[in-house]
Amino acid sequence: MPGTDAHASPAYAHRTDAHASPAYVHGYSDDEARRLGDQADTLAALLHAGTAYPDGSHVLEVGCGVGAQTVHLVNGSPGARIAALDRSASSLAQARAHLATHAPDATDRVTWHHGDLHQLPFPDASFDHLFLCFVLEHLPDPVRALTELRRVLRPGGTLTAIEGDHGSVVFHPDSPAARRVIGHQVRLQAAAGGNALMGRQLHPLLSAAGFADVAVRPRTVYADASRPGLVYGFTRRTFLAMVESVRDEALAAGLTTPADWDRGITDLRRSADPGGSFHYTFFKAVAVAPADDPQGRADPVSTPVARAVSPASARRAGRQANSLIPGASSAASFT
Repeated sequence: MPGTDAHASPAYAHRTDAHASPAYVHGYSDDEARRLGDQADTLAALLHAGTAYPDGSHVLEVGCGVGAQTVHLVNGSPGARIAALDRSASSLAQARAHLATHAPDATDRVTWHHGDLHQLPFPDASFDHLFLCFVLEHLPDPVRALTELRRVLRPGGTLTAIEGDHGSVVFHPDSPAARRVIGHQVRLQAAAGGNALMGRQLHPLLSAAGFADVAVRPRTVYADASRPGLVYGFTRRTFLAMVESVRDEALAAGLTTPADWDRGITDLRRSADPGGSFHYTFFKAVAVAPADDPQGRADPVSTPVARAVSPASARRAGRQANSLIPGASSAASFT
């Protein structure tokens, strides 16, 4: 996830240098694949709202992983052509099977590509739109990756990036032990070259990579007993499952003891019990690839970001979103 970094594609998990092989902190087990699918399904309405690509457009999904987000992309844009890319051949095989099971009518609209997002196997300006979800949080140099992504995006085309931020977590009953457990996951991801606090950095990262009209808006998840579906699908099956999955790594790294870990997890689980509550903020960014000539930028009317906001209001929205404190109640108006 975002932050539940788990949601990110395992294929682009932490690399400590340009030549290091990827190492996904949550592993590639069947349980992790199911967790990614549960997460995508639970959060689909929240995260994919407003993302619909025009008929005939060519869209690159970067870091498709096991295809958890691909299904929602094809369902939301039935007239678009999707190219799904991942570094892991095994994940691509799972993604093909996942799409065939959950969206069989869309299999002829998706092509599968095995490659590295730092060296994309596509010519310049190959795509109308780019989509990546929970990918940047696993990259040691996200600006480098975003710059390469901008290369394959046509002038006036859009990039949509979704990331979480573990610093936005608010839960009841509060517990220092539970917060330490979350902190262990953040540190493990950082040690692997990633960043579980990526959401708050989307605007400056996209700007540094040369994108224009960057607009970032928070998407808040709040779960309590009145929303049992979110308690089960998000608090338990997404966030708690993600934190619990790094127990062995946290102990091996000497970050905690078995007793302290178990105490923190027990306290964190209370947020999913009757009388508990859990809050998390995702950040969704939309940005535009500038034209070579700023005065001659391609007409953005045909792009999703332009339909939602004008360039001027996009910049204003980006500034407004960037000023919000992750997890603040004002973020709810954007969900």
